[in-house]
Amino acid sequence: MRKINKLIIHCSATREGEDIDAATIKRWHLRRGWKDIGYHFIIRLDGTIELGRMIDVVGSHTKGENTNSIGICYIGGVENFRTDGEYKAKDTRTEKQKASIITLLRALKLIYKDASIHGHREFANKACPSFDAAKEYKNLKLNTNDGLYINKLASVINWLYGLYKNYSKSNSYRKG
Repeated sequence: MRKINKLIIHCSATREGEDIDAATIKRWHLRRGWKDIGYHFIIRLDGTIELGRMIDVVGSHTKGENTNSIGICYIGGVENFRTDGEYKAKDTRTEKQKASIITLLRALKLIYKDASIHGHREFANKACPSFDAAKEYKNLKLNTNDGLYINKLASVINWLYGLYKNYSKSNSYRKG
């Protein structure tokens, strides 16, 4: 298992309200000559969490930080109109995206207790993810009495475990 010490938040730099999926981002990344989608998780506008790369595979999302990190990308991050010929950075996260990001971060922090949370902009001269992720998640609480949180977190953990189990099972066939 990889030693994970950072959870890095990104935005897709797509226009506000424009929903895309992990498959679209994967196509973009493959066109750039990458082996696969660069991110481990994608958060859609409706809060759906989609899998990118498996978490045990090094991502391709933050130069110099990929080996020991997990990349999480929310869809959005720029205005839906051009100003001075370009789309300006904007925190476009929906309430459902915000809730899903927190749930995913909490689940990942249960697995990677010492991992710190960062925005891509801390490692590159970019606005990504269009908000200060380190500041926003600095005091992220893992324990809560909120039943909705517990149920959602349990479903994410079960989902991650199911992915891992299926991945391990498919790889065991390749070994023989």
